[in-house]
Amino acid sequence: MAVFEFEAIGPGGQKKRSTIEAANQAEAIKQLRSRGMKPTKIRESKKAAAGGAASGGKKKKMGGGLFGGSVSQADLVQFTQQLATLQDAGLPIVRSLKILADQMNPGVFQNQLNQVTEDVEGGSTLSEALEKYPKTFDTLFVAMVKAGEAGGVLDTILQRLSDFQEKSMKLRKKVQGALVYPVAVICVAALILGFIMTQVIPQFQKMFADMDTALPGPTLALLGFAEAVQGYWWAAPVVIFLVIAALKALAKTNGGELAIDKSKLNAPIFGQIVRKSTISRFCRTLGTLISSGVPILEALEIVRAAVGNRVISDAIESVCGSIREGETIAEPLGASGVFDPLLVNMIDIGEETGELDKMLNKISDNYDLDVDVLVDSLSSLLEPVLIVGMGGAVGFIVVALFMPLLSIIQKVG
Repeated sequence: MAVFEFEAIGPGGQKKRSTIEAANQAEAIKQLRSRGMKPTKIRESKKAAAGGAASGGKKKKMGGGLFGGSVSQADLVQFTQQLATLQDAGLPIVRSLKILADQMNPGVFQNQLNQVTEDVEGGSTLSEALEKYPKTFDTLFVAMVKAGEAGGVLDTILQRLSDFQEKSMKLRKKVQGALVYPVAVICVAALILGFIMTQVIPQFQKMFADMDTALPGPTLALLGFAEAVQGYWWAAPVVIFLVIAALKALAKTNGGELAIDKSKLNAPIFGQIVRKSTISRFCRTLGTLISSGVPILEALEIVRAAVGNRVISDAIESVCGSIREGETIAEPLGASGVFDPLLVNMIDIGEETGELDKMLNKISDNYDLDVDVLVDSLSSLLEPVLIVGMGGAVGFIVVALFMPLLSIIQKVG
């Protein structure tokens, strides 16, 4: 038996909040109604669920992947698109969820959707059911679904959310795709240089030792580096791991997180990509929330948590404080120094004309185009830089190895 927390209206109209034991949510609702109560909210007790999980209770039937693992963004986008289509066709929400859960491959997402379906069928709203899985359905997703339920336009909201997710995923893939080539080239170059240092140069070391002659500076430097690689190659992954761990630990502190995010925005070339893609996410998220009927302050709080950069998040927080005092959005955004003057002016125009959501989406589209251009430029720039870098490294190795041989040939001649 599971324990459920409930809120209900009793026979006299008084509200009651308590707990009840039942086999499932539907059974709990049935018991409450048999007592003359009208349940307004019911959900399984978190304390009881935690206790059951600790003692190996009935939660095991959901599988270990229900609360662990992750759901890919592509699966989430597809789910949102299909749910919007089914809602637009007029299907009941429970039936829509069952159809989508049945067509999913067995795994984390299917288990979550099955549980969401049970919760909605038991009397919870869709937003309440989705809220239990914050790793899959983030604050933005839940807030928009809640706004759609309140306004009776869930199908429209889901379609907007689907468009937003699709554009965000395309932008992310564009940036990730631009990094594939340089990362692949660097990995191949590292393997080739590692082979040269560990297999080729030792042969030359033996030859130089037999020659018993003074070696030039470049050759000594190359041989010293090769000996370091041969003796301490294992230190490279350890150093990389320690650097990553140190950065993660630093990012957990307020000052460290702010410093890292500032460095991301100020980095050459990459900084412009991070800045424009982050501002694009800010504009598109805020525009989508406002057009969905979410109050401006609540929308800004959601965007602040979802923007992904502390510098811009702090700027948005100052905007929230200014709005509470009766100011506009544009003025504090301009004062922050993070946002471009053109963006601030366009937001100002959007506020004056009452079409802020449309203006924000247009700004986001413009920034997405800028990011595309920057990513293409970065790809075009990195290719020759990597080729020149590899050629320079190989050229230095060849020259350093053959300089002693040339000097010996000259002496013999």
